[in-house]
Parts: sequence; C-alpha cells; structure tokens
Amino acid sequence: MQAQTARGNEKILVKVEEMGVSMRTELIRDNKKILEQVEEIGKKIDRDGGVSNRVEFDGPCLVPDPPEITPGLDAPLKELRTELVKDEGMQVIVVSALGGAGKTTLVKKLCADNEIKDKFQENIFFVTVSKTPDVKLIVQRIFQHMKREVPTFQTDEAAINDLERLLKSFGQKATLLVLDDVWSESLVQKFKLNLLNYRILVTSRSVFPHFGSGHKLKPLDDEAAMILFRSSVTPQDGEPYFFDENLANKILRVCKGSPLALTVVGRLLCGKPAAVWQSTVKEWDRGSFPQDQRIPITALIDMWMELHEWVEDGLSAITYLHKLSDRCLVNLVIATTLFFFFFFADETFSSRWYELKAPEVKVVVLNLRTNKYTLPNFMGNMGKLKVVIVSNYGFLPTELNNFSLLGSDTVSNLKRIRLEHISIPSFGVQMNNLQKISLVMCNVGQAYRNSNFQISEAFPNLLEFEIDDCNDLEKLPDGLCDIVSLKKVNIINCHKLSALPEEIGKLVKLEELRLVSCTELSELPEMVAELSNLKLLDISGCLSITKLSTQVGKLRNLETLCMRGCSSCRLPASIMKLERLNVVKCDEVTASQWETYKHYLPKLKVEVLKDDINLNWLRKRHF
Repeated sequence: MQAQTARGNEKILVKVEEMGVSMRTELIRDNKKILEQVEEIGKKIDRDGGVSNRVEFDGPCLVPDPPEITPGLDAPLKELRTELVKDEGMQVIVVSALGGAGKTTLVKKLCADNEIKDKFQENIFFVTVSKTPDVKLIVQRIFQHMKREVPTFQTDEAAINDLERLLKSFGQKATLLVLDDVWSESLVQKFKLNLLNYRILVTSRSVFPHFGSGHKLKPLDDEAAMILFRSSVTPQDGEPYFFDENLANKILRVCKGSPLALTVVGRLLCGKPAAVWQSTVKEWDRGSFPQDQRIPITALIDMWMELHEWVEDGLSAITYLHKLSDRCLVNLVIATTLFFFFFFADETFSSRWYELKAPEVKVVVLNLRTNKYTLPNFMGNMGKLKVVIVSNYGFLPTELNNFSLLGSDTVSNLKRIRLEHISIPSFGVQMNNLQKISLVMCNVGQAYRNSNFQISEAFPNLLEFEIDDCNDLEKLPDGLCDIVSLKKVNIINCHKLSALPEEIGKLVKLEELRLVSCTELSELPEMVAELSNLKLLDISGCLSITKLSTQVGKLRNLETLCMRGCSSCRLPASIMKLERLNVVKCDEVTASQWETYKHYLPKLKVEVLKDDINLNWLRKRHF
C-alpha cells in the first residue's frame, strides 16, 4: 500500500505562524499592525477556504454568501448540481475533503445556483454542525427559520419526529438540508427521513461509507491555485505591492492546493515588499519536506508501534492508516509504499543544532541529501529514543558516521533502526535492546568487513532483520544465524546473494523467511528444514532455485509458501507432509505441479498470481 500525503491545515497554519514570527523579528517593525492584519484575516476566513462577504446572516438557517472568487469549483459544482436536481437521486450526498479544501465554499456556491434555487426555493436549510452537534437545537433552528413556534424537546427522537411533521406540511415541495462540518456518520443517520423530495447535503472531513462513495473534493490545480493566491495578495484598491511568479509558484507548492492556506498566506503577504516574500520562501525551503518522496509503510509501523505500544503484528497500524484515509488525511492507493513527509538535514545540521535538548523524543527521522553525514551528538542524550529512520534522497549513498552513539548507554531504549540509501562504515556497536533493523539500498559490505565482532554481538536480541536492494550483499553477515531470537528475516532484491549459510537451522524461533528476487540464489540449504516454527516461506523471483530441499516436509508449521516466478523449481515428494500448508502463491506453471499433491493436502489453496509489470520500483531509486 502507498499513501500520498495530504498536509493538514494545522501544519500549514503552524508554518504560516512560524513564517509570520520570522518576518516580524527580522523585517517588519510595526508588529502591532501585522497582528491586527492577521486577526482581521482570521475573522474573515471561512472555515473551509474562502473569505466570506457576509459575517452575519438574518435567518437561523440562511445560506451564507459564497466568496466572490472561487476558482476550480465549476466542475464539482456541476457534478453536485446534476445529482441534486435528479428526482430519484441519493437522499444523502456527502462532500468530503481535508479541512480548508473548500467544501463549505462549494456548498454555499451550490445553494446560490439558479437551478438549485428553482428546485428547492425557500426550503434550503443551512446548519453548521461541528464536533459537538445538538440535534434538538438544529431542529429548533429550522422551526425558527420557518417562523414557526419553536418547541422544546426532551429527546433527539422527539425533535426528529417534529421535524418530519414540519417537512410533511410542505406537501410536495422539495427540501434541502445542508449539514456543514459533520464529524459523525450517526448524526446524518438521525436526519434521514422517509419523505419524497427530501435531500441531505453533508460536508465532512471524513468519508461516510454507509452513504456511498460520495464526492471527494480534490485540491485546486495549479491554475486555480494561482488565481486564488493572486487575488489574496491583491489589495482591494489596486495592484499588489509586489508579485513574483517564481516565488508564488514555490508558495503554491507548499500550500498543496488548499484554498484556506492560499488565502491565509496571500493575505499575510498582501502589501509586503520583495524582501518579505524572499524571506518567507527561504524559511520554507530551510524546513520544507522532501517533495514526492516515499517512506515505506513499514517505517510508519515501526514508529507507531513504539510510540503507541501497539501489538507486534502491526494490525493496529494498518487499521489506523485506514482511519486516516476515511478522514481524508491520506490517500491510500494500491502499491507498495506510503507517501509521508518529514524534514531535511544536510552536512551542517549537527553544528547548527549542537545545543538541542530533547530528552522526551521517541522517534527521529532524518531525510538527507548529502554524500557524508555525521549523526548529531545530541541524539546520544535522547534517553527515550525508540526509533531511528535515516533516508538519503541524494544520487549517491550517504556515508553515515558517528553511528556508534546509538550504542551508548543513554540510548538503551532504541528498538528499531531503518537506513535507506546509506553507506555504513561499521556496525561496531552493541545494542542489546534493538529488535528490528532494516537496510534498504544500502552499501553493507564494508560494514561487515570492518566490524570487530559479529552481528550477533551487536544485536543479540534482534527479532527482525531486513535487507532490501543492497547490491553488494554477497552473503549474510557473520553471526546472523547465532541470533536465536530472530522471528523474521527478509532478504529482497539482493541479486549477488548466492547462498545461505547451513547454520540457518539454528534460528529455531524463525516464523517468516522471505528471499524475494535473489536471482543468484541457487538453492536452500538442507538445514532450512530445521526451522520448526516457520510459518511463511517466500522464494518468489529466485529464478536460479531449481528444487526445494528434500527435507522440506519437516516444516510442519508452514502455512504459506510463495514461489511466484519459480517455474523451474521441482517439488519434492516430502511436501505431502506439510499438513498445515494452507496457501501457495505462484505462477501458472508452478501451480500445475501442485495439482498432483492437492489430494494429500485437502486444506491447500493455490493462488495463481498474474504478472505484475510496472515501474513503481524506480521511484525508490531517488534519481
């Protein structure tokens, strides 16, 4: 899975606040004037991305006026209009998107559309719900809006019953109830009524699956974003004091198509000179996140499991990802990784931050773009540090120095390390509590040769060992098979790995062994059969393996066997003894071999996988 990140408005506004602080301290003398200006902007900002012309409105459920300039909303407006004017359309239509994406602005604009006004006439009720909805109060506002006597309700059910009677009194007239900023699907369910010509239009940051897929409002494209930003920096009485297309484009990239962010930043820069614009962009560049780069989902799971003490299998993390997706905070798509963004560090990071004190930090994520990098000494004082993720987005691997500080007594709680595109000079440290280490696109050969002791001495209590796309890996590190605590070993895309050590049979607690796309690996040692607790074996893409061990039948706890792309691999007769084998995932040619043994393995399900031809793997090359 992969997720493309969507920055929440909270982060954008924090960035804006930091930007404002920088400008006030360095370039602006009249602090009071700026604070007053920002406060005035805040009063006028619609919660979902527009500056309203109307601060107050007459009726309790009157639709507020939309902003004068609403670029990029014509297409979604047309789509919603078509759905609403249908005589037999969905009763509930949900518009979902991040906060500040323009949901409320879109709905206001829709309610002001002539076709919508012709259909629903005076029976359009606009109610802002927010986090703490009061059903009784909402119904009372509708009664007040219709200039009816406002009843008092003891329960929500009584309020909904009276609302139904009120709407029935309208006869055949169409009614539109707009529930803006809804946080709970159950609230919408309460307002569903068995009435003809009654529609409910909902805006929410969450997706409500019970009411269908709904309408997901996308961020503004570059053209619409530029129109909105330009209008925001232009004073009402004339041309902008300063406007630079290149700087504006950089600001647009940071705002990510969010109307709210574009409006806030635009108002903040309105009337400001070039120096303020340049300082703003410079500050953002200094702390900006790497655009369109990836941190695999496993890295997120590593962080969340330690921060929240979730269960080892990672199911809580997967569940949380789907909740984020439902809240429109990430966009999940079928792939292998999730987009996520952190901060950059360069050669000067250590010196610039030498006095940083962060004893409560549990996770450190460093995104690099440099040939050499020394871990900052202050990391050695993070007594609660549990996860370290270092990713290099440069062309060449980063030579990582000062790695030994992670083995200091003050960092004894460290449990997970992930290194991407890193050249590791040495593993000459001892981390007794480390549970997982992941090396992706790393140069590891030098580390194994230079270490003064075996990896089993460095990481004696390791549970998971992962190496992915490490081109100089020719053999597993010495001593790996002496780490008897290991439960998972993943070796992926290591094409120079030609053999596994016979000592692998010592890993009696091993439950998962993945040897994926190790194209030079010619066979599995006979001692693999000694892995009595092995539940998953994956040799997919290991093109040189021509046979499984004759003793493979001793893997009595094996449940899943993956051997896609292993059409040349012969199956030994001992596989008939794999009584717990439930799933075999393979290609069509290999599947035909398993047909012979299905009689002996009644629980077996053979899944034929189609060829997965794509270039997604190129994305992690960072070119």
